[in-house]
Amino acid sequence: MLKQFPLHEREARSKGIPMLGSGKIYPVSEDDIFIDPIKLPVYWPKAYGMDVGWNRTAVVWGAWDRDSDVLYIYSEHYLGQNPPQIHAHSIRARGDYIPGVIDPARAGSSQVDGSRLIDIYRNLGLKIRPAENAVEAGIYNVYSRLVSGRLKVFRTCTNWASEYRIYRRNKKGMIVKENDHLMDATRYLVSSGLAYAKCLPNADDDDEDEDNVVPFRTGKSSITGY
Repeated sequence: MLKQFPLHEREARSKGIPMLGSGKIYPVSEDDIFIDPIKLPVYWPKAYGMDVGWNRTAVVWGAWDRDSDVLYIYSEHYLGQNPPQIHAHSIRARGDYIPGVIDPARAGSSQVDGSRLIDIYRNLGLKIRPAENAVEAGIYNVYSRLVSGRLKVFRTCTNWASEYRIYRRNKKGMIVKENDHLMDATRYLVSSGLAYAKCLPNADDDDEDEDNVVPFRTGKSSITGY
């Protein structure tokens, strides 16, 4: 019976979950996306996507298993109404060698003094570049990974899960631009960030995991890296 309905209607039909607008942008079951945290080998390159705003700055970190082309979203930063110094500190704590891509619209001027926001973050130690921002193409790239099982998300990324559940289009087919910061950051990561992803410096390509290499400070999680 489910095969008779479009993908975005299936959870509403089978589980009674109300449809939002004209439906979810990513009509993929959460059971196929969320996984318990796993150990991330040090030879998997990492990168992050960043969406900047005063009300909410959102960052997602991904580790890329190049052999199977599976991207694992393993950490998130989700904080509003704080200066760049606070966000930069949190981002560097996950690994200051990890490069990122930032919303190109926000890579222009700062709301504070007209300085280029991307330069402010670079001066704070972040290795960031402007991301590609072709919205529909980026959504397709993320959806292709989700539906093929090549994008997995740790269950610990609770804010990501909350946004995913309401990421939708309105009745006119337009994206509802509310509470979608991590969804945008994920799109930047998938479309642009993987091209710049880096491994832990001096990591050997063997079977070591992050329990054996913790170069930043003691007390870090072997799973999240912070």
